[in-house]
Amino acid sequence: MPQWLCNQLMGAFLKKDRRQIRLLNDCWYFYRTKPRPEDDTASL
Repeated sequence: MPQWLCNQLMGAFLKKDRRQIRLLNDCWYFYRTKPRPEDDTASL
């Protein structure tokens, strides 16, 4: 997980900001499931 995202999540948890926690969580899962261009070339 990128450091900037860890910092944002830490701040959201400390402030108990559920909306921001949910948004950052969605961003993380989108980032993790996004297909990467280097993965496509490795499968050829």
